[in-house]
Amino acid sequence: MTTFLLVRHALHEFGGERIAGRTPNVHLSPDGLRQADALADRLAGIRIDALYASPILRCQETAAKVAEPHGLPVQTDEAITELGFGDWTGARLGDLGTEDRWKRFNAFRSGTRAPNGELFLETQLRIVRFVLDLRERHEGQTVALVSHADVIRAALLHFLGIPMDQFLRLEISPASISTVAVADYGPWVLGINHTGELPRLPDPL
Repeated sequence: MTTFLLVRHALHEFGGERIAGRTPNVHLSPDGLRQADALADRLAGIRIDALYASPILRCQETAAKVAEPHGLPVQTDEAITELGFGDWTGARLGDLGTEDRWKRFNAFRSGTRAPNGELFLETQLRIVRFVLDLRERHEGQTVALVSHADVIRAALLHFLGIPMDQFLRLEISPASISTVAVADYGPWVLGINHTGELPRLPDPL
């Protein structure tokens, strides 16, 4: 069995008003830096054997904070990068609210692609494939993945067996931790969107 800590990055400079997407050079905000420090403190006493992060700067900055107490390198992988929002990257959410395609994107996520962007099904495929590959590489270990809300939702929906179009029913807050153990005969979702003390993790089998 391999235990995965699915960690969302802390707050960034765009706040909740704009879609940061894959925009380069968007740093953590001052509040986000404080969140990342608190996240690192929460995880300091948890065994982490390997840490992987999205290449997006806000994830790299969050991961660096988490890795430091453990003396771990941050391994970067495109498989856990942000969903590709295409032409909506950098857009203000208030401006998108009246667009029919945006409404469809949030109601029928499994069948609506962001303009010149990525289909959510493609996002789910890459994150689930990555988790299953890591499960083979890190048998009996605990692995942290620092990624993005929609990527974490995509993984959780798969492991919970929930239809993709229900994705907004899962809250994934900044600097939250969702925990999934993957064993030979299936996954075990241990927690979703923890922003406080983590539950006790299972002993490796």
